Amino acid sequence: MYIQYTMDQLTLPMDLSEDIPEHHLVRVVNAAVDRLNDSIFADAYPGGGRDSYHPKMLTKVIIYAYAQRIYSSRQIAKSVRENITFMWIAGRQRPDFRTINRFRSERMKEVLEKIFTSVLQFLAEQNYVKLEHYFLDGTKIEANANRYTFVWGKAVAKHKAKLEENVKALFASIEEAEKQEDREQAGKDLLELGEEGGVSSEKLEEAVKQLELKLEKKPKDKPLKQAVRQLRKDALPRLRKYEAQQHMLGKRNSFSKTDSDATFMRMKEDHMRNGQLKPGYNVQIGTEDQFILGYTVHQRPTDTRCLIPHLEHVHATFGRLPITVIADAGYGSEENYTWLEEKQVDAVVKYGTYHQEKSKRWKQDISKIDNWQYDEESDSWTCAEGRKLLFRYASKEKSESGFEMEKRHYRCESCEGCPLKAKCTKAAGDREISVSLRYMAQKKAIRERLSSEEGYALAIRRMHEPESVFGQLKNNRGFRRFLLRGLPKVSLEVGWLSIAHNLLKMAAVDSKRPKMLQS
Repeated sequence: MYIQYTMDQLTLPMDLSEDIPEHHLVRVVNAAVDRLNDSIFADAYPGGGRDSYHPKMLTKVIIYAYAQRIYSSRQIAKSVRENITFMWIAGRQRPDFRTINRFRSERMKEVLEKIFTSVLQFLAEQNYVKLEHYFLDGTKIEANANRYTFVWGKAVAKHKAKLEENVKALFASIEEAEKQEDREQAGKDLLELGEEGGVSSEKLEEAVKQLELKLEKKPKDKPLKQAVRQLRKDALPRLRKYEAQQHMLGKRNSFSKTDSDATFMRMKEDHMRNGQLKPGYNVQIGTEDQFILGYTVHQRPTDTRCLIPHLEHVHATFGRLPITVIADAGYGSEENYTWLEEKQVDAVVKYGTYHQEKSKRWKQDISKIDNWQYDEESDSWTCAEGRKLLFRYASKEKSESGFEMEKRHYRCESCEGCPLKAKCTKAAGDREISVSLRYMAQKKAIRERLSSEEGYALAIRRMHEPESVFGQLKNNRGFRRFLLRGLPKVSLEVGWLSIAHNLLKMAAVDSKRPKMLQS
């Protein structure tokens, strides 16, 4: 009546691989990691101490876990104890969660990119990718940090400036009370210590020490004693805190106290629908056929200034740059176009106003210099009314990264009596413009590239290249928040995700190939 059931009898086969299908993903991960040379892991294990778990075993376990939407080290350790596929790939060994976490976040700092590159080289050898077209895009992922423990750069600067004013006022009051301070300080009084280049913690420390020496000679001077106490107990610690915060900020406008490497950014996942800023990182990836070819993690919220460091990292990793880079309008800038030209990389990168320029409203707007005529010989512009704007002077501008741009300035001969002036400019005098001729030429070249058949096809393809990968990572595999803290460890997490994604994609392609051959 019933199939025999007992838990007290040994059951065959004892080999776990018998219960794992031939084309299961765990076998793909196992084969991919087995192809790696053992010497890759040498840098992670300097030697000494007791024998360690084999790095290939731990690498297989973590990659397979990330492919199965398991990111917590405790959950991975639990799966190794309970899940047949994990037990098989781990060889029935049972590393605990501390070992797994230490391996993925510390041991693999200098090794993970080598593994990523090796897997990618195998994909190229097997014609999964050609490394020709590089589709670049970015997404913001929330950091593992408290959303409300923020430090804003403007607030720090404001509080520091106010503290400096209070310190200077306090020194001024001491100067007023001590008329002989100038002679004792060899022509340099205490107030000057705070005025030269602003108040620094080093200068203030030195000044407080001088006051403390004076206080030893005048122990009953209550105003001086009160001033020294206020400087030592309040002003100096606060000034050091503000300086440390400014050093931590660097060129950023904010950071999180929980994860100081995270910057507050506007996320697409806005559950409160109030535009709330959250601590996060800007993850940049390049794809081809939805395989991840390169990845970097940035602290900048915008994509524009991520293109060059990202491609420099790709060059350092692979020894060469992609043949063609395709990206959206968020990456279009004179600095990026110039860099790509110098590196002889074919750019299919839109600029900010590309789509607006194609609208009827833009084409009919007489105030836009794109609708004017430029005469290269006379170096002048002709407006919609037919009046000339003559060259006046050239100026140099530097971007935040130090890139130098040349702007040429023009002014209309006379706007007096022009019937179109109200539509052209709100200025009281003659119309003036400043133009970067290099940027204008670059935009023209991009328009021509995008209007070609190949350029248009690549621009359309870009829409479902990196975007689909981000959809897989964030929606299908539920990775919306980092587990680790700090830029180096977060970069490692993205590396594990990228390797797992590429092997998942390879398995998906392999599963479709027999069907394609049959049809």
